[in-house]
Amino acid sequence: MAKERDHHPNKDKKLLVGVIWNFSTELKLIFMALLVIFTLATLLPFIPSSFSLSASDFRFCISRFSPAVPVNITSTAVNVTPEKTSTEPVVLDNGVIKRTFTGHGSAAYNFVTMSAYRGGVNSFAVIGLSSKPLHVYGHPSYRCEWVPLDPTQDPVSTTGLKILTDWGYGRIYTTVVVNCTFPTISAVNSGGSLILHATTGDPSLNLTDSIPVLTESPNSVDFDLYTSPEKKKYDYLYCGSSLYGDLSPQRVREWIAYHARFFGDRSHFVLHDAGGIHGDVFEVLRPWIELGRVTVHDIRDQERFDGYYHNQFMVVNDCLHRYRFKAKWMFFFDVDEFMYVPEKETIKSVMESLEEYSQFTIEQMPMSSRICYSGDGPARTYRKWGFEKMAYRDVKKVPRRDRKYAVQPQNVFATGVHMSQNLQGKTYHKAESKIRYFHYHGSISQRREPCRHLFNDSRVVFENNPYVLDTTIRDVGLAVKMFEMRTIGDRLLRTRQ
Repeated sequence: MAKERDHHPNKDKKLLVGVIWNFSTELKLIFMALLVIFTLATLLPFIPSSFSLSASDFRFCISRFSPAVPVNITSTAVNVTPEKTSTEPVVLDNGVIKRTFTGHGSAAYNFVTMSAYRGGVNSFAVIGLSSKPLHVYGHPSYRCEWVPLDPTQDPVSTTGLKILTDWGYGRIYTTVVVNCTFPTISAVNSGGSLILHATTGDPSLNLTDSIPVLTESPNSVDFDLYTSPEKKKYDYLYCGSSLYGDLSPQRVREWIAYHARFFGDRSHFVLHDAGGIHGDVFEVLRPWIELGRVTVHDIRDQERFDGYYHNQFMVVNDCLHRYRFKAKWMFFFDVDEFMYVPEKETIKSVMESLEEYSQFTIEQMPMSSRICYSGDGPARTYRKWGFEKMAYRDVKKVPRRDRKYAVQPQNVFATGVHMSQNLQGKTYHKAESKIRYFHYHGSISQRREPCRHLFNDSRVVFENNPYVLDTTIRDVGLAVKMFEMRTIGDRLLRTRQ
């Protein structure tokens, strides 16, 4: 008990304090070292990359705290002599300083593939995009290789013929159609793969990308399709450009009903959605899609590649080659344009009279989309279809107006927006007495009542521009409405602007 009384907690505290006091110098050094280490760790992320510490800088600190451990630290100086690069200025004999530029990395793709199709027994077409500066300032080239699936057959290759179709309209990317025509290729339907070898042609960094663009399974090709005209599925096929923006469902309804009647049952319409076929527009197209009269291609992904007008040159060339052997005639125009033939003619009789030509262009009749004819009375005017009330034609004299066109696609290798410059055969430019088109510019992109100014005169001057009343398309309005009702019923009667 006496020992227990003598053992007091205060004695332990005094002993601990004494130990700490005896070793206070060493503890201070330890705490100071920790403080320096933590400070350096905190400041290191903010030290510029040009600042460096060598191993010799820490020699004193290491030896100070670890005297029992011998440390041998040596530093080796590395002398790097920079090589002369191609970007260094060179003074020419005449005193001019020659500057050079060296590219690094990739700013645009060498080739962006959209599609590839057979163009015959021994030919193919590859459609895509490529860097515009590469084709303007460089010398890119293409080689095509056909690799049969049958191992007993040898691969064959040929030089690809590149066709630039956008006539200088390209932006970062330009449209390229590569024609691959092989001197000899087996017509045996055993399948194979088409490889496109795209070479940049850069003198300092010549790179080649080998791209599989088409694979055919055995017995998947109907070779008679390329030699038998009677196998064509359609008499007339419409190839539309890229549709974008907030399009009017009612204007699209009017356009498709008019042309489905105009071209007849053996026609088909191919539309390309670049963001313009929103939900309301698709509901207008749905009945015609269900009837097999319309096909919609979703091409919104092409927006990643900055080409002219939503890459419309690429889109129409894809349409050309996709349906090249499925239609006798192919038409290229927009969804605010309406084709017309004189009353005593039909589209069939007109096309038969132009069969000797591979292409013909179509004259434009410009219509106002801002002023309307009020001959039916203001109340009834607003219930009319767009082409019934937008009846004033612009008669201002201009040097030329844009034309649209039609082709016999089997004679065309690549195409454009207003005509093709890559075809075999003749082109006819004086078909205005046979066929014309009426252009309601801007009407398709207005989701509101188009009539802002009403007139009831045969001649009008509006904003210093002369117009005349032209009821050519207006006069067939009732027939088009009755055709729509007979064909798809009343499903679209409640369509809004």
